[in-house]
This record gives sequence, structure tokens and C-alpha cells, in this order.
Amino acid sequence: MNDRDSREYPARPIVGVGAVVYVTPGDAAALDLPSPGVILVRRGHQPLAGEWSLPGGTLEVGETLEGAIAREVAEETGLTVRVGPVIDVFDRIMLDDQERVQYHFVLVDYLCRPAGGTLRAGSDAADIAIADPAALERYRLTDKAASVIARGVDMAAEVMES
Repeated sequence: MNDRDSREYPARPIVGVGAVVYVTPGDAAALDLPSPGVILVRRGHQPLAGEWSLPGGTLEVGETLEGAIAREVAEETGLTVRVGPVIDVFDRIMLDDQERVQYHFVLVDYLCRPAGGTLRAGSDAADIAIADPAALERYRLTDKAASVIARGVDMAAEVMES
């Protein structure tokens, strides 16, 4: 990887994807998951290493957004997913102590449902949890992650009603 491709102090924004993997009671029973809820991962690498977040990562050259989120979820959680609609598109810009752009991601978050696999913390995840979307405080998520989860849960309810 050359400096131009570095995630830290990048020459240009990096495209990333994230997933609100919404596990219904039926999904939990069918896939032998411990509970319904939303899958969270404790990040194993910077940025936000050690913090809880949504599964996701960066787009690779030649990869579609949907392909990237399916790959990232599988790598981080062990699950295959059905990729649904886009929940949100936003910038995550993180500055260093000298106000320089240390990280700049353009993130596309998708609503996903588990389709198979075995739940486990994978490559970039230090830990994994299925969280009750109404009780996320203990995970100390960023405000944006909590907002995306709330929108994803609302979207899932709408999709399941129709």
C-alpha cells in the first residue's frame, strides 16, 4: 500500500460500507443465534479500535457496494447476509490534535438480514454481540451509529409490515 492509499492521512476520501444486521426472532431460531437484535462488533483496528460499532469496512477496487458489505459482514461476523436498502450515506471525518484530516470516509450503511453462517468475531472484530436496539447505551456507540441503527430498525419494521 502506498501513501496515496493510506487510510490514515489519506490523499482523498475512502469509500466504506456498514451494515445494520437486523436479527428477527425467526432469524435467531432458524440460524441458532442466541437472540434477536442488531449485530455489533468491537473494532479491532483504528479508527475507533476497541469501540463497539456496526460491521463494515472499505470498498475494494472492482467491488460493488453490495458485494463489499456482504464480504465485510462475513469476514467480521461469520454470517452471510441478504443485503437490503441503503439506510444512510454520510462523511466520517476525524481530525488529529493539529486539526489535520487523519481519517476521511464516505460511508454507505445498508440494512441487512442474516441468511446463514455461524456467528463469531472474525478478522477485524475483537468481539461480537447481538444487542437489543432499545438498550444500546452500554455499548457507547457514536451518535451516528446509534442514529443509523434506529433508522435501520424502523426500516426493517416497515419492510416486515408490507
